[in-house]
Amino acid sequence: MAKQQFKAESKRLLEMMINSIYTQREIFLRELISNASDAIDKIYYKALTDDSLVFNKEDYYITIKADKENRTLTISDTGIGMTKEELENNLGVIAKSGSLAFKKENEAKEGHNIIGQFGVGFYAAFMVADVVTVISRALGTGEAFKWESAGADGYSIEPSEKLEVGTDIILKIKENTEDDQYDEYLDEYRLRSIVKKYSDFIRYPIKMDVKKSRQKEGAENEYEEYVEEETVNSMVPIWRKNKNELKTEDYENFYFEKRYGFDKPLKHIHISADGAVVYNAILFIPENTPFDYYTKEYEKGLELYSNGVLIMNKCGDLLPDYFSFVKGMVDSEDLSLNISREMLQHDRQLKLIAKNIKNKIKSQLLSLLKDERENYEKFYQSFGRQLKYGVYSDYGANKDDLQDLLMFRSSAEKKLVTLDEYVSRMPEDQKFIYYAAGDSIDRIEKLPQTELVADKGYEILYFTDDVDEFAIKMIMKYKDKEFKSVQSSDLGIEPDSSEEKNEAEEKDNQELFEHMQSILADKVKAVKASKRLKSHPVCLSTEGDLSIEMEKVLNAMPNSQEIKADKVLEINVNHEVFKSLKEAYANDKDKLSLYTNLLYGQAMLIEGLPIQDPVAFTNDICKVMV
Repeated sequence: MAKQQFKAESKRLLEMMINSIYTQREIFLRELISNASDAIDKIYYKALTDDSLVFNKEDYYITIKADKENRTLTISDTGIGMTKEELENNLGVIAKSGSLAFKKENEAKEGHNIIGQFGVGFYAAFMVADVVTVISRALGTGEAFKWESAGADGYSIEPSEKLEVGTDIILKIKENTEDDQYDEYLDEYRLRSIVKKYSDFIRYPIKMDVKKSRQKEGAENEYEEYVEEETVNSMVPIWRKNKNELKTEDYENFYFEKRYGFDKPLKHIHISADGAVVYNAILFIPENTPFDYYTKEYEKGLELYSNGVLIMNKCGDLLPDYFSFVKGMVDSEDLSLNISREMLQHDRQLKLIAKNIKNKIKSQLLSLLKDERENYEKFYQSFGRQLKYGVYSDYGANKDDLQDLLMFRSSAEKKLVTLDEYVSRMPEDQKFIYYAAGDSIDRIEKLPQTELVADKGYEILYFTDDVDEFAIKMIMKYKDKEFKSVQSSDLGIEPDSSEEKNEAEEKDNQELFEHMQSILADKVKAVKASKRLKSHPVCLSTEGDLSIEMEKVLNAMPNSQEIKADKVLEINVNHEVFKSLKEAYANDKDKLSLYTNLLYGQAMLIEGLPIQDPVAFTNDICKVMV
């Protein structure tokens, strides 16, 4: 029969589909299997309204046969088949889908969902095949037809022979080139792995001849190879099973099979939603941090299926960044896929699923915090920093979702506590939630600035992550209680008699403090008598929103702008050192300069800040010693 031209716009359109729409060649097998599944579904639909047609599921399956010698790969199904006209309409017109038309005609009927809707998946076969042959016999007819094409030049249709109803798609696999190895699509192991990856949950058996080994009869140490037909897909996905039938072990096995991680998940979430959008999902909260989690290489996202067919390995749009540690999958029939079925249209359904998933994850984490504290703390040690980043990012837009999940080490409890637990223990006279920031718990506990707050019996939260203060600045207040750093110039604590005495000392020694500030020049914004120090002679406090720890973090970043916090040097007027300062101011201004620089250097070291001139500092120490 004479070759016919495709009714689509041209060779260029087919070339675009083959070379641009699909990012991976292996997708061709997913598309052909999905089409075969559709063909069986169509018989199922017809059986719902045609009493003469009995749908016996055991009679319906898909087979894959590889012939290395002749370089052919055959995908066969026992589905509805195609007439000559249907071959002409469905395969002769690029981007016309028989499945989509069938679905529209049968929208009112209940039954299986038709996967293919675009009519371009079939042409993915040309990515790996020089020639594609389709032999099909339609249900209710006694004749078969063969459709054949070598690509964009056109196709032919002619009568053929086929004993059973259904369709065979025969691909003449391309020869290997220097850059491409097409042999892999004739390899049993490779074909099985592609089926497992994309089509494991197709609802009909996918059968292949599999090579196996067995002991030779009557020979103890001799083995022989044999071939046996085997179903290579699981068919029924775990997420479509009744939750009551599943055990924790079943979810853990699924976690391992999908290679979501090498650890055991702390918790799983099984969602079966049947509302504004219909979908199933299984989500896992891991126990351990993946080795690349806090790197640019880490890619967040859930596996996305449409009716059991894998569409995307990592759909990032389904998870907010702050829950990027969650592993798992989503399967929905309501998604609007683009023409290649590899990407999603960003539509309302996707946003609804993502919003629901976010709420489910938060609810599960709160439940873990309340009922399984030890497990939550394990989780928090791994991913708490990510939650804090989530609070800080997007200008604090997510703080309401995350603030109840945060934990910090407590000076009173000596363990991790929540903000709610802290506030519930606050004395009536305490106005603020106090915190101290530093490199480590040990270092924070030695900070002079904690003395007054601790002396008042107020609990202090310890911030040791570089993101902690930035996150808290976004929250600003929790349950109407503002956060206050112990290094803040104003701690908001009512003065007692000793502090009132300090204020009097500051007024009496104002000239001394101003002289000390002039010695330090632009290093500090002010020098003043301290209201917080008890035993230590000196410390630094800050004015404004930028703290000393925040200064460290910002200046450690690439291309830092040498940002400086507004520092105040505080002097303990009840310490012996203050007497020496007063005497030096009265009698020896050079000695006052020496003492002032030493105290400033001491305060910088306490904060873990670098001294600009270490040699000068050590020389000053020597001058005091001689």
